[in-house]
Parts: sequence; structure tokens; C-alpha cells
Amino acid sequence: MAPPPPPPAATAPAADATKAGGPHSVFVYGSLMADEVVRAILNRVPPAAPALLPNYHRFNVKGRVYPGILPVHSKKVAGMVLMGVTDEELQLLDAFEDVEYTRTRVEISLNDSSEKMLADTYVWSDAHDPNLYGEWDFEEWKKVHMKAFLAMTNGFMHGLQQSETKTRVETYESFMQQQEHPTLETHVEG
Repeated sequence: MAPPPPPPAATAPAADATKAGGPHSVFVYGSLMADEVVRAILNRVPPAAPALLPNYHRFNVKGRVYPGILPVHSKKVAGMVLMGVTDEELQLLDAFEDVEYTRTRVEISLNDSSEKMLADTYVWSDAHDPNLYGEWDFEEWKKVHMKAFLAMTNGFMHGLQQSETKTRVETYESFMQQQEHPTLETHVEG
């Protein structure tokens, strides 16, 4: 069953930041490096390759289990490039990344060949956010947070399919609050 038409993108990219008609290449560096999360959003896992993004740093974000990246000279972020992403899939990714990120065109290098290419990526929207710190670790995230994050992602996608107006950030915060305080959840019997 095909997903419903996605809602309008949460962040409007600049007209020259993305080419219309796809296919698109998208550099991912956090939860979207997990095939399970990508499959939950796109209903498939596009072809991917390991890649590096120069002059950026991947930060932990206080109060979040996912990272944010910002330009930092002489740093680099290891991630993956998803290739062959359709316009509709890019809109789903925009909705998932929500207002915390801005889709930006960057130049990356493929690990296997050092070939450079342009790709879209999601940059943390608040460059002066005091909640950014340290270095986010994908392997730790997989062990500690992936299962709950995947459940939240499935809940968000279900909401999109039901035309609910809850943003991904609202879905995340609500889900995480329920995880921390499960006894606050009330059950109504009919």
C-alpha cells in the first residue's frame, strides 16, 4: 500500500538548494543511518554508500537522542548517502526532520572512491543552540535508543497517514515523556 501524500515540507528549501524532479541524494548522519528507521519513513531503503561531510561536526543535543550538525572548520562527519530519493520521499524526510533542521545542499566525498558529489542534508537550524555539546555516537544510539526511537518513528508515520497535525518534534516529546512516566498514561475502557 502506498503512503498517503505527504504534508507540505516543514522547512522550505531555497529554490536552488534542491533540483525538482529527483532523483535526490541525501547525506544522513544520525538515526537515518539505521535501515529500520529509513524503511519506517520511506517504506523502502534506497541504495546507500558510506560518505564523509567535511567542515561539519555532529553534536549531541541536550534532551534529544538524535544529533545535529553544524559547520565547524577542520572537522568531518561520517555518514551515509542515500541515492535515488524521489521528490515524495524527500518531502517525507522534510516532514520527519521538522523545524529543528534546515535542508541544505552540501558537498560530500564517497568513502570508497573519494569522489565528490552534491547531496542534501539536514543541518541543525539554531547555529547558536546552547544545548549542543560533544560528539554523538551512532553505535551507542543503536544499543541504547534505537528500539524506542523506531517505535516513535512508526507512531509519527502512522499520524501522517491519519492526517494528524502533530509534528515529529511533538511526537518525539510526547513519546519520550510516556517512556519516562508510563504510569501517567490513562486507559479508557468502552
